[in-house]
Amino acid sequence: MLKQIDVLVIGAGIAGSSCALQLARCGHRTVLLDRQAFPRHKTCGEFMSPETKEMLKFLGVDLLVEQIAPSTIDKAVIIMPHGGVIEAPLPGQAIGISRFTLDRLLHEQACRSGTEIAAKASITGVKQLPNGYYEVEARQEGQLVRYEAKAVIGAYGARKPRGLASSGESQDETVYVGVKSHYRGISIPSQVELYFCQGGYVGLSPIEDGLVNVAALLPLDTVQRAGKSVLDILSGASRENTRFGARLSEGTPVPGTQVSIAPIRVSEVPEPWSQFPHIGDAMLVIPPLCGDGMSIALRSSLLCSQWTDKYLRGEVSFNEWEQGYMAEAALEFTQLLSRARRIQKLAFAKTNRLYPGLARVLPWLATYLVKATRLSEKGIKQ
Repeated sequence: MLKQIDVLVIGAGIAGSSCALQLARCGHRTVLLDRQAFPRHKTCGEFMSPETKEMLKFLGVDLLVEQIAPSTIDKAVIIMPHGGVIEAPLPGQAIGISRFTLDRLLHEQACRSGTEIAAKASITGVKQLPNGYYEVEARQEGQLVRYEAKAVIGAYGARKPRGLASSGESQDETVYVGVKSHYRGISIPSQVELYFCQGGYVGLSPIEDGLVNVAALLPLDTVQRAGKSVLDILSGASRENTRFGARLSEGTPVPGTQVSIAPIRVSEVPEPWSQFPHIGDAMLVIPPLCGDGMSIALRSSLLCSQWTDKYLRGEVSFNEWEQGYMAEAALEFTQLLSRARRIQKLAFAKTNRLYPGLARVLPWLATYLVKATRLSEKGIKQ
C-alpha cells in the first residue's frame, strides 16, 4: 500500500503531536506515526515549566475548557541525602499534568486539525528519492505500508528506530535508567521536590486528581542493585535518601502507572538534523534535573513546523530548510544545554554537601540556577 502525503512525523509524543498539529493547520497532508498506541503512561517528570503556557494556548489546548484541573507549582525544593535543603521560587507558575492526559489532549487537537494518526506502526526503512521526496516503510498491524512524503520529521524520543542514519551525535558516557509511578495519598504543596541519591535523583510533583508523580533518573549500576521492577527501584532510592523514604511511605502506588525507559544518555550537543529534522528528545536529551524537557519539546516543534511549512510551500529550498532550522535550533538550545550540563555536574559533585549552606548565605544563587535552565517566552500568537 502506497500513501502519498506532504509530511510524516515519526513519534507521537509531545513534540511529534504538537508539530503534526501545526502543519495540519497550515493545510498540509500530515500523518503522525508511532509504534505504540496512545494515550499511555510515559516516563516523565510531568512538570511543565511556566514557559509552556503560551505554547499550549497557541496549540489550542485549554485545560480549563477541557475540565482538567492540573496542579500548579511555584517552588522547587531540593533535598540532599544528608538532609540539607535548598529552596527556590520558580520564575512563574508551572503546571503538573500527567503525560496520559496531556498526550490525549494534543492528539484530540491534532485530529481536529486534520492529522491522520497511525498507531502501532514500526518504521522499517527511510530513504530519500532522487526527486527529493522521502520513502518511508512501516509495518502496521501486520501490513507493510509505504509513505511517499515531501518532508519527514523525527520525533521518536531518545531511542532511534532501527535502520535510521545518525549524524554522529555526541552523548554523555553515563547510562541512566528512568522510572515513573503515580502515587495516591501523598500530601504535597504547590512545589516540585527533588531528592538526591547516589548519582541520581527522584522528583515528586503534584498532578491532576490529587495524584503525585514520582519519577526517578538513576545510574544503571544503582538500578541493577535495587531490583527489576519500578517499585523495587524506587524503594532502593528511598533507602539512600531517608526523607524521600518517609515521603514515599505516605502513599500507595496507582496500578498501571509504572513505566521505565533505558538506556538514557544526556546529549553533549543538540542534533537537529540527520536525514531530516529532529525535535524533542530526538534532537537533545537535556539533564532531566533541569526540568525543561517538555518545554523544549514544544519549542522545537514550533521552530521545526515553521521552517517545514516554508519548505512545503516552496518558499525555501531543501538546503535552506535544513540550514535555517539547524541554525535556529542551535541558537535556541545550545547554550541552554551547556548551562544545564554544568549545573548537573555541580549537583552531583562531592562538594554538594556544602550547597544548602551556600544557598542560605547567597539566597539569590538558587533562584539564578533555576532561571539559568529556562527557555524565555517567544511572544507567539494564534
